[in-house]
Amino acid sequence: MKRGSFLLQTLIIVQFLSGCSISQTDANTEQKYQYKEQYEPLIDSLIKQMTLNEKTGMLHGTGMFVSGGVERLGIPEFHYTDGPNGIREELERHSWKPLNLDNDYATFFPTGSALAATWNKEMAYKYGEAIGLEARARNKDMLLGPAVNIMRTPIGGRTFEYFSEDPYLNSRITVNYTKGVQNQDVAVCVKHFAANNQEYQRSSISVEVSERALREIYLPAYKAAVQEANAMGMMGAYNKFRGEYLCQHDYLNNQILKNEFGFNGIIVSDWAATHNTVTAAMGGLDVEMGTPTPDQNYNNNYMGYPLRDSVIAGIVPMEVIDDKVRRILRVTYNLNKMNDSREKGELVSSKTTKTAYDVAAESIVLMKNENSLLPLNKDKLKSIALIGFNADRSQAKGGFTAGVKPKYEITPLEGLSNKLKSKVEINYAQGYVQRFEEKDNWRTPPINTPDQKLINEAVAAAQKSDAAIIFAGNTREIETETLDRPSLDLPFGQDELIKAVTAANPNTIVVIIAGGAVNLTVAKQTAPAILYGWFNGSEAGNAIADVIFGNVNPSGKLPFTIPTRLCDIGAHAFDSLSYPGLNGKVEYKEGILVGYRWIDKHDITPTYPFGHGLSYTTFSYSKPTLNKTYFRPGDDINISVKVKNTGESFGKEVIQCYVGINQSKVLRPVKELKAFVKTGLKPKTENIVNLSIKAEDLAYFDEDEMKWIIEPGLYTLYIGSSSTDIKGITQFEITL
Repeated sequence: MKRGSFLLQTLIIVQFLSGCSISQTDANTEQKYQYKEQYEPLIDSLIKQMTLNEKTGMLHGTGMFVSGGVERLGIPEFHYTDGPNGIREELERHSWKPLNLDNDYATFFPTGSALAATWNKEMAYKYGEAIGLEARARNKDMLLGPAVNIMRTPIGGRTFEYFSEDPYLNSRITVNYTKGVQNQDVAVCVKHFAANNQEYQRSSISVEVSERALREIYLPAYKAAVQEANAMGMMGAYNKFRGEYLCQHDYLNNQILKNEFGFNGIIVSDWAATHNTVTAAMGGLDVEMGTPTPDQNYNNNYMGYPLRDSVIAGIVPMEVIDDKVRRILRVTYNLNKMNDSREKGELVSSKTTKTAYDVAAESIVLMKNENSLLPLNKDKLKSIALIGFNADRSQAKGGFTAGVKPKYEITPLEGLSNKLKSKVEINYAQGYVQRFEEKDNWRTPPINTPDQKLINEAVAAAQKSDAAIIFAGNTREIETETLDRPSLDLPFGQDELIKAVTAANPNTIVVIIAGGAVNLTVAKQTAPAILYGWFNGSEAGNAIADVIFGNVNPSGKLPFTIPTRLCDIGAHAFDSLSYPGLNGKVEYKEGILVGYRWIDKHDITPTYPFGHGLSYTTFSYSKPTLNKTYFRPGDDINISVKVKNTGESFGKEVIQCYVGINQSKVLRPVKELKAFVKTGLKPKTENIVNLSIKAEDLAYFDEDEMKWIIEPGLYTLYIGSSSTDIKGITQFEITL
């Protein structure tokens, strides 16, 4: 099936009720998954019956995506699957080679940054629920996702998989995604733990980051996943942290994750990310993923016979092995894998594909809309030019990363063709071509020389059309695992294409197809309208068509800053030791000032700020009010603000709450995101929006005392529609 017709033959847009009070909540759903104490005696009984060989046989892969069980005791194998934005096709047991089946299709969901761009906690839950349903339908036990690393650098190769540059937004999306997946009897595997923020030398680079930045920026999403959503799995990253590989890092894995955060699940390695038997075993690793061996005998991997022999030699205590087995069995029982009550799942169903559409539609960001060019009125168009390689490009696969074998994927060209139904002439021109310096090796820089012949064809198409839409941006070969991008610039000479087409047709819309930030200087200067369309999944083409023609009012907000220059971002403001690193080490010199925190502190004007996103309607805000003006530790800071839709169409708005302390004895950001609510309003109606912050959420981490400190003093609270578009300010004090 090429088209999701069963989903979108009729699209019913459900509007929020207006005139009511909207409160900040996570997904309004029961969390079914909780660790159940009644299983512990059963687990203890099984462990007592197991031999050492059987125990260590459970601690490593017995195939690429499977780890061992104990058939004698009725303990089944454990099955894993990629990935964060769709269930991977089935592979041969002992290789990365696909089986080429006809029943292992899946829904291609919007990638991580697109999900975060919805700023919608309920949507994050539904996304997790849908991908969990498909994992169950394929008989998987653990989903290797979500990927929650902070976007420290906008050119990171896996930025498209990650959620945002902000730890609070990351945490809210992560918690609800995790609940959605695990309520389908599928474990998440939150990755990549931790401080894994670049692909350059990812298998060897040692990250040097302050304890404060680690706690305030890089760990919150993992902590929230454990303590608020009972995440069952974590995947150790490839890189080193302070000189030690993360899959064998005692401080992060044992002391912080398992002991301090209370993580009861299993830590699994990435493939070929284990480096030493004893150090890994003692450093918290529970399962070594199935890195292939020449003889396909996985017992010879670090956590197989070498681990067994280390126990026999008295180097690794049996209690350590038993703890790892207990964790695996705990997850196995709590997934209902040992009984008949497990969820059955759904595969490419109306529910899962509707979720893919809903997320895609709500993620699209209206960046610019000069003279209200958008939405287009198809009844007033006779012709339209669709321009760009990305207009007719599938994004489910590409590069070196976990792709999805989709049942279908609607490209923008197909979505717009379906929308216009031959009533409007479509003039398509490719505009640019994807080319790399070495054609036989995709991991090389792109050729950025414009193709003048293709540009001339695009200009001709634009000149004879009432409006033009350029689908620009990146591809999955540009944004890819193992390789960071060389720059923010649009590849393949696209800026020259944008200049030429906007000069030829004043009604030109630029749609960016990408997962991370790109340089929009030229587009912002020349194009009257810009949309961010993401790598947006199976329903991407339908979603972008509905936004362009007004069936959906865009409500996405940027989950990252789009800088004018790369050096405007903290990671790139220093020398090469800060990025990409020197002599096997990268030093996070910007500390806690990641993303908009750096922008604010240094009074830099970005091309587009964190949280930016326009609408086809307009909103007004009242001044925020608080439940009181003095707070103590343990108090809730309750905020109310009236938001009114002052325009002519239904729309959704994300009300963002930032807080900063006026004076501090330590370096603090000007402001930090601490709460947000997404609400929908009919024209000329208003809602009272309620948000809440705990006083403890305003603490900083003191490295000397190794604890969180709430500073007394005067704080400023900012309510806005982005990190720079502030609608109201108030102040309060914290006293001790």
